[in-house]
Amino acid sequence: MSEFQGLSATSSRREILQHWQPENEAFWNTYGKKIANQNLIVSTIALTLSFCVWTLWSTVAVKLNAIGFHFTNEELFTLTAIPGLIGATGRLIYTYMPGIFGGKNWTFFATAIMLVPLFGLAQAMQDPTTSYETFLIYVALLGIAGANFSSSMSNIGHFFPRSRRGTALGINAGIGNLGVSVIFLLAPVVIAMDIFVPIFGGPQTLSDGGKIFLQNACYVGIVQIIAVLFFIAKYMDNLPIPKQSPKALLSMFTNKHTWIMTWIYTCGFGSFIGYSVALSLLVAKEFPEVSFAYAAFLGPFIGAGIRPFGGWLSDKINNGSLITLLSLISIFVAAIAVLFGIEQHNFPLFFGAFLVLFLMTGFETGASFRMIPYIFADTVQSSLVTGFTAAIGAYGAFFVPKIFGWSYASTGSVSAAFYILIAFTAATIVITYWFYARKNSGIRC
Repeated sequence: MSEFQGLSATSSRREILQHWQPENEAFWNTYGKKIANQNLIVSTIALTLSFCVWTLWSTVAVKLNAIGFHFTNEELFTLTAIPGLIGATGRLIYTYMPGIFGGKNWTFFATAIMLVPLFGLAQAMQDPTTSYETFLIYVALLGIAGANFSSSMSNIGHFFPRSRRGTALGINAGIGNLGVSVIFLLAPVVIAMDIFVPIFGGPQTLSDGGKIFLQNACYVGIVQIIAVLFFIAKYMDNLPIPKQSPKALLSMFTNKHTWIMTWIYTCGFGSFIGYSVALSLLVAKEFPEVSFAYAAFLGPFIGAGIRPFGGWLSDKINNGSLITLLSLISIFVAAIAVLFGIEQHNFPLFFGAFLVLFLMTGFETGASFRMIPYIFADTVQSSLVTGFTAAIGAYGAFFVPKIFGWSYASTGSVSAAFYILIAFTAATIVITYWFYARKNSGIRC
């Protein structure tokens, strides 16, 4: 018999999962590390694909009017915002699904359901008579993919000891967020390819006479989902997760730190995902002379790629609040520079400042997620708060494009929108400093 109660050298994987003890270092090294890392790898791949699907619409929306559709700026910004609204709201529910159905089971279902809107949009984009209301339905269904983040993070955190959770969550979230960059990078390439015509359908004609294949972005995603479903079925596990009791939920919502951390995370991730989905339309509006299709991926790539380092660096110096505070200050300065670039019609300044902004949102989100397990020592409550903050933060994908659309419609300029977002960041800096980063805050996280 091994030193772990209920386990022996011949214990099955299922038995090991039933006696999961990640805080026991000997158990972790003997059994836990391999299983946890395997689940992390597959979970990260599935989450990356989910982010690709969630933000796919932003990559094709700028092409619609050029192939025969007739949507207003307000309608395009609204369509771009809808997946964010649905994804964020879905996260409030998806957080609890791994505990009810099992992490593996729920990941498989949540990944498979993304096939529905992809197939529908592939058909709709090939018909210029498709109504605005039909697109609203399909992009709303795309938004469900954004909810996968909460269930993924809620599930994967239970596999790792607290000392390694910041890095694990940073990898899962950071690489998962790279899906935003991946879709912006690959979609322009895929929709220009004619090799799929016999399978996926013919081209759409642009106003300048060029040919593109918007449906390719959807069909390539369908093929990838089918492949990922195989890996989920073969390599992921249903780890017994404690059920969230009404008492635990009430405790979360009555704890002021739940709301404070939600505010802080929203400033970082809300900015990241909101600017990601709105940036292409913003450039098309403010800098129409700039060909931006092959550069749209860069900001999300930097922000998502650096996120694991935000969690890792916070673990390294054992101070996530300091990294969060410094990142927020940088976001504040970068946002002012972005606004100045717009007002001066200076694209290099505008885009350079946006890259810095994306970089610092990555540090902020990685660091702020690392703070949560140290503020909420109980594993179940920490998982609940992580899922809740991730849900609310995702509303940035709805509010940022909507604020941009409102600003253009109301003032004819986007400046008012940036004034609001900059003020929000300033308030977040004060909140972070007062409750966590100052010397006498009483909480080291």
